[in-house]
Amino acid sequence: MAALHPGLIAVTERVLSRSRQTRLAYLEAIARAADDRPRRGGLSCTNLAHGFAAAPEQDKSALKGLQWPNLAIVSAYNDMLSAHQPLNSYPDIIRQAAREVGATAQFAGGVPAMCDGVTQGQPGMQLSLFSRDVIALSTAVALSHDMFDAALYLGVCDKIVPGLLIGALCFGHLPAVFVAGGPMPSGLPNPEKARIRQQFAQGKVGREALLDAESASYHSPGTCTFYGTANSNQLVLEFMGLHLPGAAFVNPGDPLRFALTAEAARRVAGLTRFGDRYLPIGRLVDEKVVINGLVGLLASGGSTNHTLHLVATARAAGICIDWDDFDALSRIVPLLARVYPNGSADVNHLHAAGGTGFMIRELLDAGLLHEDVETVMGSGLRHYTEEPFLDEGKPVWRPAPAVSADADVLRGAGEPFDKSSGLRLISGNLGRGIIKTSAVQAAHRIVQAPARVFASQQAVMQAFQDGELDQDVMVVLPYQGPRACGMPELHKLTPLLSVLQDRGFQVGLVTDGRMSGASGRVPAAIHLSPECLSGGPLARIRDGDMVRLDGDAGTLDALVDEADWRARTPLPADLSPEHEGLGRELFDTFRANTSSAETGAMSIMLRGALGTGGGA
Repeated sequence: MAALHPGLIAVTERVLSRSRQTRLAYLEAIARAADDRPRRGGLSCTNLAHGFAAAPEQDKSALKGLQWPNLAIVSAYNDMLSAHQPLNSYPDIIRQAAREVGATAQFAGGVPAMCDGVTQGQPGMQLSLFSRDVIALSTAVALSHDMFDAALYLGVCDKIVPGLLIGALCFGHLPAVFVAGGPMPSGLPNPEKARIRQQFAQGKVGREALLDAESASYHSPGTCTFYGTANSNQLVLEFMGLHLPGAAFVNPGDPLRFALTAEAARRVAGLTRFGDRYLPIGRLVDEKVVINGLVGLLASGGSTNHTLHLVATARAAGICIDWDDFDALSRIVPLLARVYPNGSADVNHLHAAGGTGFMIRELLDAGLLHEDVETVMGSGLRHYTEEPFLDEGKPVWRPAPAVSADADVLRGAGEPFDKSSGLRLISGNLGRGIIKTSAVQAAHRIVQAPARVFASQQAVMQAFQDGELDQDVMVVLPYQGPRACGMPELHKLTPLLSVLQDRGFQVGLVTDGRMSGASGRVPAAIHLSPECLSGGPLARIRDGDMVRLDGDAGTLDALVDEADWRARTPLPADLSPEHEGLGRELFDTFRANTSSAETGAMSIMLRGALGTGGGA
């Protein structure tokens, strides 16, 4: 085992100290929920009869006899969204594989799955972040029948995996394995897609050309192939030991994909009290596992959305991390991958170049991951330095490649693309936030420009079309936080801000909202906390104020006389139009009760786990 990097040790010790009481309370809670006999053994005869009334006859005797583990299937399947459409066939695969090892499996329940790609720039995006908490609640409903000894969680995209994980950790006494769907095959190259988007933003091509390009990019079942939140989810799960090794990026329809799904069922059955190694997810996901997930996110240049999701999921296990931890690790974790928007390749290229197994081995050998953790494959993260292949229809594992197959996409820890990962804390008189610099060229990481304040994403787009932004400009979008309107992503701004940057202007974005998980090459200070509706200083900005954003130093300041700054009152905002239509009325309670961005933007309270992070 490699000697750990002193910086990794320091962050780990800080998280352990900060989480001592909440983690202990969590472990005591899951210990009380655990039972030496099958969970359904505590049900009355009437309860139990209801629980297996619809089961096949071959399963009923096993469910009655309490001799086999019963596995819950919780799935985000729907057939509209490409990422989740492949999950349709998984329950049958799981049931059959379970029977092979003396287990039963029941479809416990479905969870909603919405796509940020469909809702970008639309009112429905305002439900997106809170859908994570709805998914956690839906997971709890699915498992509330107490019929199960373990669970398989089927989900892929942005809020689905974090929601499933929060729900799973609230049933932390149950073993769990997460099951991926895989990315679609590569389509239109990412640089060409970005070029056509910019041309459309400038009016140089029409909607038909844009739709043709988008359709060539998103063209079949499977996850979108760029490295946004969905694919970051899958990579992080492997770094946390919650997937089978190498499962993240195997394409849908590949025989290996189906074999890995079956093996996930066999594996989780062995983690129950009926198997040789009882391992509930609440014990598996400890402080070191959370930090390993964070390191994987950073080393791969992953999604900014995980500065919310990893915080929230960790707190579901009684573990308190904050943006200081992200920042400290970002400075010591090298950037090993260049995947769009941090490069031109997609996740299929990353997988072919060596994939997660290569990355995990490199980081373990550099002392930047904790090897001494539990995983669904066994003790030790070294299991995840291997990749799967088929042998007589079943997956077996061999060592991941010793050398990257494409140094333009994936590199070792000794020759990284950058010595630091580029997902940073940013702070100053406008609050605390996040900036992703891994896709931003060094020449654009420091911006000083006059502010232009907008009430909406649509207003920015209109100003661009009217030629009002052809200058150095810091686009400011206040009142986009979770309490204000659900913290929508502002990804529609990426093409037009890129155009302005290409025209030679100094351009930046400052907001208490979110950017896409595929945050791109324009410097953006996002997730500003406290948000404006909670008294955040971003609401004091006025048109013409000079704003300096320094992504290298991690500073963000309005260059305004201090006395003038203190005397200002917040800009007013009429948010009533943002709270009705497309079901937004139903989310008033979520908006009113959400925590700050740095504490995970959680609208559901987790007893004992919601400590305060820095700036919260």
